[in-house]
Amino acid sequence: ETLPELHPQMYFKSSLTALSHAMEDQILAGGNSNTLPPLIIASFQKERFYRQEAHRYKRLAQISDQVYVLAAPETSFISSSDIYEKIAFDPEDSLSQEWHLVIIGEHYSSCLICRERQNSPKKLEASILDNSRRFEGIWTFDRKVTQTAASIILNRILIYRPDLAKKITQAQKRYLNREITINKERETEITQIDPFIQRLVTYLQASQYKLLKANRFLAAKENKERLLNSIIDSIRRSLDPEEILQIAVQKLGEGLGVCRCVVYRCRENDTSTQIYHEFKNKDIISIKGKIWPLGDNPLFQEVKALRDVLSIEDTSTDPRIQNYNNPDYPENSVQNLVKSCSIFSWLMIPLLYQDRLLGMMELHHCGPEPASWKPEDLALVNAIATQIAVALIQAEAYANLEDLNQQLEALDRTRSNLVAITGHELRTPLSTIQICLESLASEPDMSPELRQIMLNTALQDAERMRKLVQDFLTLSQLESGRVDWNPEALSLAECVELSLSHLRARLRTQELPHITNKVTCDLPLVEADGEWLVEVLAKLLDNACKFTATQGEVTIAVSIYNPQTLEVTVSDTGRGIEPNRLEKVFDRFYQEEGALRRSVGGTGLGLAICRQIVNTWGGEIWAQSSGKNQGSQFHFTLPISEVILSNNNSQSPKKTKTQKKQKTTNL
Repeated sequence: ETLPELHPQMYFKSSLTALSHAMEDQILAGGNSNTLPPLIIASFQKERFYRQEAHRYKRLAQISDQVYVLAAPETSFISSSDIYEKIAFDPEDSLSQEWHLVIIGEHYSSCLICRERQNSPKKLEASILDNSRRFEGIWTFDRKVTQTAASIILNRILIYRPDLAKKITQAQKRYLNREITINKERETEITQIDPFIQRLVTYLQASQYKLLKANRFLAAKENKERLLNSIIDSIRRSLDPEEILQIAVQKLGEGLGVCRCVVYRCRENDTSTQIYHEFKNKDIISIKGKIWPLGDNPLFQEVKALRDVLSIEDTSTDPRIQNYNNPDYPENSVQNLVKSCSIFSWLMIPLLYQDRLLGMMELHHCGPEPASWKPEDLALVNAIATQIAVALIQAEAYANLEDLNQQLEALDRTRSNLVAITGHELRTPLSTIQICLESLASEPDMSPELRQIMLNTALQDAERMRKLVQDFLTLSQLESGRVDWNPEALSLAECVELSLSHLRARLRTQELPHITNKVTCDLPLVEADGEWLVEVLAKLLDNACKFTATQGEVTIAVSIYNPQTLEVTVSDTGRGIEPNRLEKVFDRFYQEEGALRRSVGGTGLGLAICRQIVNTWGGEIWAQSSGKNQGSQFHFTLPISEVILSNNNSQSPKKTKTQKKQKTTNL
């Protein structure tokens, strides 16, 4: 402010240190030959910087008694008068942001007056290299400028050290208030040195710029490697695909500082997907939960075709966006997508594994200026995308392995149960048959009535064994898919009558509950294999009769399930089923009393066979019951024949009010 005509320059700390040493060496080189000892004022900002130069100022104090050192105290620096004067100023003083060295001698003068630029060195840069700190300042040999600087600093010293008033007054008279004889030869020597020092400083500045640039590059590279390693480390700790994607999108968005980062799963033929994983800055609108178009998105199609990163710096001028519009779905056009999501610059990175598309990662820059995606940025996101793809494949493989292990465990349990149950089911009738035959063979005098009873018992258990083996083979064929199906248009009423005939013929010696058939002949034809449909009806009716007392009632009815499907219901007033066991009744060898202790005959495979048959034609089968002794209802669906549907297209049957409480699934 005192000398506004001066123009400050930018210096790195390393350059200031070199200049300061050069100015100090000029005094040390002259030694005690000067008749007038020089005035030396040095301000070091903080005590830590002073400590690095303390040994030099001990040597300077041997040459001059006018040495003043200023610094903000941190540990042991205090105002004192020792071999030179120490001035400890307040850390809040503006001197803590300044770096000064003022020298006035008999034949020369020089000063270095600088203020640190607070907004230039970042914390990261300062921690990497302290010499990268920048200062704006004046460096000159001009005596007028030097005297002005010395006067200002000496007045500042008086504020902190009023006890030095006499010494400072003496210095002002000696160096500032009287003309000093200038040695012309010395002045010429200094003038000749000045260009050399200027070139040296320029060289130091250039070297510092290169060093700073190299350190910035290394720091950026280190940050990217750290980001990549942190993402890899985080996603490898999880085998949950959703958690992997959320971790990746969060860390990538934070690490790159983008406006928005999304990642989603998709396949090549997908027409759309939904955004579940998103990172965004606080001022950016969220698109989480948004349906993201893929099939009519030319950018997605281009990435899919090229199998490479797609970078768009300015969406407002990109022809792929501006020239494309879907007339069928204008709301999903890419232009509207860019507008609604405020996408200025767009980066799309495919998640590929062995040329298989697993998903997509997108970075959105929302303005106001376009973002320039650098090659190193593209390389980083490509590496991250590769790691995400590998992690997804590993998670998928682990999930498949878990499913396979569970299936193997279930199969092993099933095999063990089958061995135990089948052995029990076969051993019981075999034991009975063996006892009957041994009795017939060993007792020739057995009465004809008892002999007949023995023969009938053996025949009944032999029939039971035959049915068990037959049902087991039937179920095995159905589960393995080795059955040849012959679907045709059938009358459901005829199939019901046929199944009732089979039931009555087989159980002609037993007293059956009352059976009510509510299936009429005016129903539409159904599309099914007649043999297997009769098998399902017969087994459901047999099951209902088996668990219903002779005083009870069994009913078979049908209703419209939907315009393409009929629902058949076989209900009874028997012992019923506990609600928590409604799905288990379709398991092999299951009966509510337990597989190994039945009071009612049967193989325990009938309902399992029914489920396999119904599932094969795409239908559903389920059971309903209010509990013990409340009866039960078994429902299954049948497709209506397409021929009938085409002939009666104008008639739309109404849906039934039947409410399904429990359903089985195709395992």
